[in-house]
Amino acid sequence: MTVILLALAAACCLGTGFVLQQIAAQHAPPQDYLSFRLLLDLVRMPRWVAGIVLMVMGMALGAVALGMGDITLVEPLMATNLLFAMALARRISRQRLGRSGWAGLWLLAGGVTAFIVAGQPHGGRNSEVGQLAQWLIMGGVMSTALVLAAVAKRERVHVSLEAALLGVAAGLLYGLQDALTRISGLRFTAGGWHELLTSWQPYAIVVLGVLALVMVQSAFESAPLRMSLPALTAAQPLAGIACGVGFLGDQLRVTTGALAFEAAGIAAVVAGIVLIGSHPAMPPGAGAADDARDLQPR
Repeated sequence: MTVILLALAAACCLGTGFVLQQIAAQHAPPQDYLSFRLLLDLVRMPRWVAGIVLMVMGMALGAVALGMGDITLVEPLMATNLLFAMALARRISRQRLGRSGWAGLWLLAGGVTAFIVAGQPHGGRNSEVGQLAQWLIMGGVMSTALVLAAVAKRERVHVSLEAALLGVAAGLLYGLQDALTRISGLRFTAGGWHELLTSWQPYAIVVLGVLALVMVQSAFESAPLRMSLPALTAAQPLAGIACGVGFLGDQLRVTTGALAFEAAGIAAVVAGIVLIGSHPAMPPGAGAADDARDLQPR
C-alpha cells in the first residue's frame, strides 16, 4: 500500500507539473525548438520553474516507490499522472468532463487495476539479470527515442505529429530512466554511496533526464498538451515494463487468462490516455504559433 500511495503522489506532482510547464513553454521562442537554449529561456519563467519543481518532486517520490516496489507495479500507477493533469486543466479551462472525459478516466483507472490484479507483478530472485539483455533493451529504447526525435527535428511533418513523436521519445527515455533508478537504488542499498557513485547508472540518469526534458519542453512549446502528454504517458510505462521484465527480473503471471487481462488492461490504459489527452479541457497550446512553427527552417 505504501508503494501505491507513493506512486500516486508522484503521479499527482508530475501531472500538475506538466500542465504548468506547457502553459509556460508555449511562450518560448520558436527558434529554440529541440535546443538546449530552450531550457535557458524557460528557466526565467516562474510558472515553468514551479512546474519543474513539482516534476522533480514527482520523480523523487517515484524513485522512492521504485526502491520499495517493482517497476512493473509502479509504472502503471504513475501513468495516472494524466488524471491529475486533467483535473488541473479542467479547473483552469472550466470545461466539464463529458462522456469522453469520464470514459477516459474509467478506462485508465480500470486498465491499471486490471493489469495489476491480473499480472500480480513481483520481483524475481535476481533483481538484475542478463547483462546482454540489459544492453540490447537499453540500446533499442534509446535508439528508438533518438530516431523519433530526429524525425521530428528534420522532417517536414505537422506540428501535432512532431509533438506526438517527441512525447513518445521522451516517454521512452523516462521509462529507461526509471529502470536505471531502480538499479541505482539497489546498488545504494547494497554498498551505500561509494557503490552508487562509482557505478555509471546515476550519471546516465542525469543525461537521460536532460535529453528527455529538452524533448518534452519542445513538444509542449510546439503544440497543444493533448498532442504530446498522452504519447509521453503511454510510452513511459511500456518502456518501464519492458525493462522490468527484460533485465530487472520482474515477473508477471503468464497463464492464458492472466495474459489476456494484462493485455486488455494495457490496451485500456492507452485508450484512456488518448481519450483524456484529447479532451477540450487540456491546455490549447500556442494557438497561432502552431502555424508559425510550420514555417521554421528544419
